[in-house]
Amino acid sequence: MSKIKPSKGAPYARILGVGGYRPTRVVPNEVILEKIDSSDEWIRSRSGIETRHWAGPDETVAAMSIEASGKAIADAGIDASQIGAVVVSTVSHFSQTPAVATEIADKLGTDKAAAFDISAGCAGFGYGLTLAKGMIVEGSAEYVLVIGVERLSDLTDLEDRATAFLFGDGAGAVVVGPSQEPAIGPTVWGSEGDKSETIKQTVPWDRFRIGDLSSLPLDSKGNVKFPAITQEGQAVFRWAVFEMAKVAQQALDAAGISPDDLDVFIPHQANVRIIDSMVKTLKLPEHVMVARDIRTTGNTSAASIPLAMERLLATGEAKSGDTALVIGFGAGLVYAATVVTLP
Repeated sequence: MSKIKPSKGAPYARILGVGGYRPTRVVPNEVILEKIDSSDEWIRSRSGIETRHWAGPDETVAAMSIEASGKAIADAGIDASQIGAVVVSTVSHFSQTPAVATEIADKLGTDKAAAFDISAGCAGFGYGLTLAKGMIVEGSAEYVLVIGVERLSDLTDLEDRATAFLFGDGAGAVVVGPSQEPAIGPTVWGSEGDKSETIKQTVPWDRFRIGDLSSLPLDSKGNVKFPAITQEGQAVFRWAVFEMAKVAQQALDAAGISPDDLDVFIPHQANVRIIDSMVKTLKLPEHVMVARDIRTTGNTSAASIPLAMERLLATGEAKSGDTALVIGFGAGLVYAATVVTLP
């Protein structure tokens, strides 16, 4: 017989509060067109993006996270000292160590909360939400702060016609806490590493350590390009449209609900055409509110789902208690989908 005392947490977990932060600078497509041969009409028709937010020097990954988290903590009606763990999903925090989560946990005023970063690209928020649910039900934390944050403007090649218009900056956060009823469904998640080349960083960091920069890509002025995110657009589009609709349906099935039971659909804000195709494939009823925050926020990777959730609740397009399907997918290729009750 085991001598280990069993863990004991809450019976279930739920999202208690949400907060977001968008940088003050709004960047229209006209700015993007200064360095690529394209048009505003082409960008809008291909992606749905009209504007995006780019962070200024003081709007760091940590600073944006702290702003979003403060709002989420206030929305949840708790004190930062009650946060037992901070989980940050980001691919754009450039210090390898320590995790930016530790800085955020300290500056928010948590009581020595566990803190760590995860790298799961655009599915990172779903991964973090799943970890938070597990911690609460297992009993290792009563409240968990999950943050999705990116400064993707730092990883954007403005001369790359395929990606220059896609990315934006921002942070979204949620507080996950105990619940007496199911409010976060089973997660359907996974990865397809055989497709990892379809979305990737152009140059690994260690290439800059070698000293020979002759093999590194150059910009139009002959300067070595900083590493950026690149993707095979058509391959990613096909994968997202056909495979992620299946994953979304699996998440609905796992939660024991049908599309008719949904109130809100919050997919990763990658491309309006992908979102519209998923809505059609899933046969979502007209009453389901669909997040299309990408139009004014761009693709903010791990931040896109909590930012879209925050905006829907703030505008009244979604309301507390609504049942929402959330799904993130991206580099890896990784994905995560679940059904949640909105805070």
